[in-house]
Amino acid sequence: MRHFSPLDLKQHLETVAEMPLLLDVREPWEFQYCHIEHSKLVPMGQIMDVIETLDPARETILICHHGIRSRQVAYYLEQQDFSQIINLEGGVEQWAQQIEPTMKRY
Repeated sequence: MRHFSPLDLKQHLETVAEMPLLLDVREPWEFQYCHIEHSKLVPMGQIMDVIETLDPARETILICHHGIRSRQVAYYLEQQDFSQIINLEGGVEQWAQQIEPTMKRY
């Protein structure tokens, strides 16, 4: 697993040839309140229900509020042989502080 700061992720998204899966593992109310553009919501508790629909070879960036839940899901996905896992350190909270200051915060 790799770890990206919000600035690392922003730069990565600007330069990659193929858009990675931005997987937000927060709860629906959190996602509705604010989220990073192009991210897909799959709450942490539902990962096992959808794992068969995810591509283990696709670069997948895990996102949550502060980076703790996403790190737990990242560890789980690695155990399931997902090879391109990146955790967003600091989650949407740091993303809002450092990259997108107009994003609502909670």
